[in-house]
Amino acid sequence: MASRSMEESSASTASRPGRRRVLASLSALPAGAVLATAGAAAAVPAKGNGKGKGRHRFRLGVENLLESDQLSLLKGAKVGLVTNPTGTDSTLTSTIDLLVDAQDEGGFELVALFGPEHGVRGAEPAGGSVEDYVDERTGLPVRSLYGATQKPTPEMLADVDVLVFDIQDIGARFYTYIWTLYYLLEAAGENDKRVVVLDRPNPLGTDVEGFLLDPALSSFVGLKEIPQRHGLTAGELATYFAQEFLDGGVQLDVVPMTGYDPEDPAAAAARLPWVLPSPNVPTRETAIGYASTGLIEAINVSEGRGTTTPFLWFGAPFLTEELVDAVISALDAAELPGVRFRPMFATPTTSKHAGEFCGGVQIHLVDEEAYEPVRTGIHVLSALLREVEEVDWREGEKCRTEEDVCWIDKLSGTTRTRLMLDAGEDPESIVRAWREDVRSFERASRRHRLY
Repeated sequence: MASRSMEESSASTASRPGRRRVLASLSALPAGAVLATAGAAAAVPAKGNGKGKGRHRFRLGVENLLESDQLSLLKGAKVGLVTNPTGTDSTLTSTIDLLVDAQDEGGFELVALFGPEHGVRGAEPAGGSVEDYVDERTGLPVRSLYGATQKPTPEMLADVDVLVFDIQDIGARFYTYIWTLYYLLEAAGENDKRVVVLDRPNPLGTDVEGFLLDPALSSFVGLKEIPQRHGLTAGELATYFAQEFLDGGVQLDVVPMTGYDPEDPAAAAARLPWVLPSPNVPTRETAIGYASTGLIEAINVSEGRGTTTPFLWFGAPFLTEELVDAVISALDAAELPGVRFRPMFATPTTSKHAGEFCGGVQIHLVDEEAYEPVRTGIHVLSALLREVEEVDWREGEKCRTEEDVCWIDKLSGTTRTRLMLDAGEDPESIVRAWREDVRSFERASRRHRLY
């Protein structure tokens, strides 16, 4: 993503749960708080004799929703759909179209669409403004949940009874779709609306890495105390958010997948065409690398935006061939599992160093199961900061003290990462420092796992 890492190398390996999980008993969730148990328990087993967990062929949450008894979740309701281009079934039919076509059978009305970062149709760049408009294909109003309004307002929800969420997450805390989900749940609780989450795979599987977010650093790239690599599906995150942070004050149903093995996300991926969740995540491999190299946003080195290998390459004009070799030597010496590094030169067309010829390093994922993205990302930052004098935090002189709040602090969820790197500490000391956070989160999230 090469054997597993060396015995003492990985916090996540040391504390990760068993490699096979049975479907959790949903009755273990406390009664009276959310309705996730009802939605999950009611999932219809997939028909057919295909291979898959539970002897069912793989089916997405949206495909299970469209079974007649599951559609009863929407009966009589005015429905708002939160989605983007990743909201499709396994044949690439849009969830928007599926719900439009299911209205008569299900006895509900689709009345609005809600768009996260990049928009319902996925065309906006990272950080780009997303405005309200009327969808040309369906005639439905599209309400933006990115930019000036990240949390649905009472006015947005006035004509909606049920909010359906169907978006592919990629498993990293700083990917904003999960925080759109969080705000959706919070607003639904405050406005007496129901939420239905249609579950999808986590490309990073179940492993957990990184520090828990320091609440003082809360932002839209990390609102609540979860690790950088959280190891949960969107449905599992929804139940976690509802129980752990929202005191059960939201009516929630999760329609789970069937035939899904969370320990083998590649198996699900083999059954699903990849749809870009955002413009710079063109492949599933990019999504896996993002949890590593997303951290490079915090320094004055390109993370590959504007190249053919976003988040699988990093570079800068000041990275000479000699310095590239030095960075690769440092990374090779760390014996990181599941990954190889090679020199690669590129000229980004957008974002950092656009139009400049850059020396750099391509990341090759050779064993996705063994790959540890967050650990690898820390080693990449350390190698760049140690080997290349010109590398600095993107805020420069404004990012020097413990009191400063820098982009790396928000991405990594803590000032500890920056301060330890600035002090020249070995990257493995940072990995060891987050072990207790990983153990704590795995204990807290165990009862919210659906698979």
